Amino acid sequence: MLHVIKSNEIDTIIGKELGKSDWVLVDQDRIDKFADATMDHQFIHVDPEQANPIFGSTIAHGFLSLSLTAGIPFQQEIGLVIDGTKMGLNYGLDKVRFLSPVPVNSEVRLSMKCIDITEKNPGQFLSKLEVTMEIKGVEKPAFVAETLSMFVL
Repeated sequence: MLHVIKSNEIDTIIGKELGKSDWVLVDQDRIDKFADATMDHQFIHVDPEQANPIFGSTIAHGFLSLSLTAGIPFQQEIGLVIDGTKMGLNYGLDKVRFLSPVPVNSEVRLSMKCIDITEKNPGQFLSKLEVTMEIKGVEKPAFVAETLSMFVL
């Protein structure tokens, strides 16, 4: 569920879990398209025969996994927005740790927690979320990241 908060309610969301998304399949077609878009055709991503002895299959690019945090389905399911926002911008990352590879045909989901929201300028709010990507059936997450977004009211 998208969390819409008023600017005077910011303190009520800091430190709160925002929820978990639905599962999304990371198949070879998605991996290949990302490889084409980024020109990163390393064999561990696109060649099942060469990748098999190392990982048992091809694996998603770490940045493919990370890029899914910007996806509209995830944002609509568990995202955060300040009421009256005219525009939201990716502002950057404070920290990212890739902890487990995402094998082809894995299902992944995100969980989010609000770490902080600060008014940087009048009508401009910087949010910091802790985002964790789970891999179905794997104990360690794919990654944990602190994402930054700017809301312009």
